[in-house]
Amino acid sequence: MSASLVPFLKMNGIGNQIIVADMRGRADTVTPDAARALAQDGKTHFDQLMAVHDSSDPAADARMIIYNADGSKAEACGNGTRCVGRWLARETGKDHMILRSVAGNLDTTIHRDGRISVVMGIPRFDWDQIPLSEEFADTRGVELQVGPIDDPILHTPSVANIGNPHAVFWVDKPVETYDLARFGSLLEHHPLFPEAANISIAQVTNANSIIMRTWERGVGLTLACGSAACAAAVCAARKGLTGRKVTVRLPGGELDITWREDGFIVMTGAAEEEFRGQLDPVTGAWMLHS
Repeated sequence: MSASLVPFLKMNGIGNQIIVADMRGRADTVTPDAARALAQDGKTHFDQLMAVHDSSDPAADARMIIYNADGSKAEACGNGTRCVGRWLARETGKDHMILRSVAGNLDTTIHRDGRISVVMGIPRFDWDQIPLSEEFADTRGVELQVGPIDDPILHTPSVANIGNPHAVFWVDKPVETYDLARFGSLLEHHPLFPEAANISIAQVTNANSIIMRTWERGVGLTLACGSAACAAAVCAARKGLTGRKVTVRLPGGELDITWREDGFIVMTGAAEEEFRGQLDPVTGAWMLHS
């Protein structure tokens, strides 16, 4: 193991498994090989790894490089951003900060009840912004289906970009009755999505509530995906299925999503610390904090 270790926290955002690696003060970052090694270890398995760096932008408190479990990079991770916000709040005493990702500056607030809100930006709905490989005038429902042509299991998903591409299939039956583990990867890599996509199955239970499951791009089935919850909320509002403020229930817990009138999405939920350690950002070797 290298002598040049960095501190890390194993955390979760309503079940979404997160590693926060403190890369501040360093010029290097976590390698894809290290990310894959950590993800393959049962103790440090994660959905996203948040490598936290010093920010060159004076308006931001920190900069995040985000890795999926397969070593690929993600543009955004709402649950991971909440974890980073909770960690930095405890370290600095701040209850408000700006965290920068590829998707832009994310306004993050820690509330007195311990929950964290992240302003996730403005969703994009144009076909070439998601992006899709072919043009659709109305992305509230695009031509894509699973199963027989005359009796598809899933069809006509809504699509959106919440810093990363999402497709949301609307269903009437409980989301657990659909075998997302079987067809999630095929849909993630469907030719319609040149940059792959997060695939969700969502059921609207009333004007203020959505139940969903997600196959996360570069990860697989996950207990929670914050950007997918945001995608489901704004797509449901666009279709007139809900209002602009909903509670999204995922296998790992609940997120409150508000699509403000100025176009920005605000996601609010919990984040928990599990344990701390040190890791080698080159190899992924690690040890518990002594």
